[in-house]
Amino acid sequence: MSLSQLALAAKAAGDPLRMSVLKLLGQGAFGVLELCQIFDIKQSSMSHHLKVLSQAGLVSNQREGNSIFYRRPLNTGNDTFSVWLRELFRAIDSSLDESDNSAAVDGVLAERAEACAGFFARHADDFREQQDLIASYEQYGDALATILDSLGYLPGSNGNSGYALEIGPGEGAFLQTLSERFAAVTGLDISPDLLAKAETFCHENSLNNVSLVQGDTRALLESRKNDEGFGFAVANMVLHHVPSPKTIFTEVAALLAPGGTFLVTDLCRHDQSWAKDSCGDLWLGFDPADLSQWAEDSGLKEGQSQYSGLRNGFQIQFRLFHA
Repeated sequence: MSLSQLALAAKAAGDPLRMSVLKLLGQGAFGVLELCQIFDIKQSSMSHHLKVLSQAGLVSNQREGNSIFYRRPLNTGNDTFSVWLRELFRAIDSSLDESDNSAAVDGVLAERAEACAGFFARHADDFREQQDLIASYEQYGDALATILDSLGYLPGSNGNSGYALEIGPGEGAFLQTLSERFAAVTGLDISPDLLAKAETFCHENSLNNVSLVQGDTRALLESRKNDEGFGFAVANMVLHHVPSPKTIFTEVAALLAPGGTFLVTDLCRHDQSWAKDSCGDLWLGFDPADLSQWAEDSGLKEGQSQYSGLRNGFQIQFRLFHA
């Protein structure tokens, strides 16, 4: 890194608003209009600030369908600039931002959540058909069961296996697999329509050790402050519907018991933008390195990974992270 490069980056970061933007992007990716809403400034001004940050290598962008989202660059290198940038972000993250925009951020994330919930409310009756456009549970359910077996969670051993959490159980197919292996299972979903279908599934299959809860991981964390942590948590083809995927890692890390395991099954990054309209996806999959970084930032240790290609061009990643 030359002194001129360092000066450009330092000058780009040396603005209170741009530092606030960089601090916010530590939570995840945001679009230009979302940033304008959060910081209450015109689009032309925000676009200028993002251009300055981008030219200095302090932010990157990713396309999600027809929209561009800005984020912090994935930073895993050991070169001078990467080390300096990590220290800059660490200093920004630990600093107090006098301009409290938390309510505005919550508003933006709530709009994302409402859009997702609205989609599932409209398509609750044909959920499986929508899911099958990308990957049906039958295509990867056996792989999930095999992963549980490899971790020692075997059918019939529920007396010694503690508590499990499934985030976004959908119609409940994987709840049966969990019910056979854990003493108690919690299914968490923001959609009352899908929870109703999961409840019917649990009743029909006598899954008496499963409890269904409407809400998100933040609300669950608040309600369980003094409760025992989960030994196992899973987000199965859910993250690409979540308003703030990185936040899930932080909140699940707090929900896990010491030594607990978090299994993430989701799509690898792809460019099939039709999935946003047809399947209600907020994100077009994820780079494996992003999940690794989010886990590390949350204090989780990376375990084994598996990948499976599908005929329609999608690829599924099975990722294990440990508390």
